[in-house]
Amino acid sequence: MRAPRAVSSRAPPGGDAPRLRLRMRVMQGDAIAVGPGKIALLEALQRARSINGAAKLLGMSYRRAWLLIDELNAALREPAVRSATGGVHGGGSELTAFGEELIRLYRGIEQGAQRACADDIARLLAMIEPP
Repeated sequence: MRAPRAVSSRAPPGGDAPRLRLRMRVMQGDAIAVGPGKIALLEALQRARSINGAAKLLGMSYRRAWLLIDELNAALREPAVRSATGGVHGGGSELTAFGEELIRLYRGIEQGAQRACADDIARLLAMIEPP
């Protein structure tokens, strides 16, 4: 059995300190209605202003991004994304106010859970052998 070590907030030389990542998902039956990937896609769409641009930012295909947005919109009471087709500069997509609120709520819940569990998370991470 090893002797307990002091817990440091610094990363050990040559490696990363253990960290905890919460991954919240809202399930609708067996399907993920809202999860980290769909929220990241909405945030990328907010920056890129198009599904294609968001897909490129995340390294995924346009089709995959479009399908995820379609699934998300279908799962919600109101659409999170509104798309326009055609035009001089092509189409574009934008978040609706509902989509912006969805991101705010999701990220707020993540941050609140992280804060509420901070002491337990620190104890858990202290149990992990650094690389």
